[in-house]
Amino acid sequence: MTLFSLENKRILVTGAAQGIGFTMARGLAQHGAEIIINGTSQERAERAAATLRDEGFTAHTAVFNVADPQAVEAAIEKIETTVGPIDVLFNNAGIQRRHPFTEFPLNEWNEIIATNQTGVFLVSQTVAKRMIARNAGKIVNICSMQSELGRDTITPYAAAKGAVKMLTRGMCVELARYNIQVNGIAPGYFDTPMTKPLVDNPEFSDWLCKRTPAARWGNPEELVGAAVFLSSKASDFVNGHLLFVDGGMLAAV
Repeated sequence: MTLFSLENKRILVTGAAQGIGFTMARGLAQHGAEIIINGTSQERAERAAATLRDEGFTAHTAVFNVADPQAVEAAIEKIETTVGPIDVLFNNAGIQRRHPFTEFPLNEWNEIIATNQTGVFLVSQTVAKRMIARNAGKIVNICSMQSELGRDTITPYAAAKGAVKMLTRGMCVELARYNIQVNGIAPGYFDTPMTKPLVDNPEFSDWLCKRTPAARWGNPEELVGAAVFLSSKASDFVNGHLLFVDGGMLAAV
C-alpha cells in the first residue's frame, strides 16, 4: 500500500496556481505530498496554496518566472533552505498563442519557447544539481499531444513540446546514474481554461470526439493517476518515458 504513497515527499509544481497544474498539485497533496505552488502572480499562487491548506494539506508558494535564470536560482535556493529539499519537480508552466504559421509574430514565438522549453531546461538544471548531491529525485515534464502531432495555428507550441520530449530523454540518459528518474506526461485534449476557445467551438469538439477513441474531452482530474505514479516509488525503474493520457487518440488512425 506504500507503493504509491507520497508521504514525506516535497513536490514543486511550476505553473500550478490554476488549471491543470493546480489540479495535479491537489491530487499529489491528496496522496500525502507537501506542495510548493509556483506561478508568476503572488496573488494567484497564494490563493491556490490557501485552498490546499483549507483542505488540510501542506502547501507553500514560490513566485518566479521559469524563464529567468537568476530568479530560478534564487527561488530554488530559497525553497531548499527554508522549506526543504525538493524530492520531485513537475515542469508544468506553459503558455499558448495561436496564429497561422506564416503570420506568427516573432515576439510571441520567443515567449512560447522561453516559457515552454527554456523554462523546463532552467528549472530542471537548477533542481537536478541538488538532486545529484542527494543521489535521489524525480523530474516530470508536462509534454503534450503536440510532442508527436502537429495542428493548425500552434506550430511554435508543438515545436517547444517536441523539444521537451527530447529534453526528457536526454536528461534521463545523464541523470539516471544518480538515481534520478526523468519522465514526461503528455496530455491529450483536456477541458481547461487554456483550451476553452476549442471547447466552445462545436465544430472542433465534434471533430475531437470522432478522432478520440474515448469520444470525449478529458477531465483534468484524470491526469492525477499518472502524476502520482511518476512521483512515487512505483516508478523507480521507469525512466525517459513519455506517458500519453489522451483517451487513445495517438493510437488511432
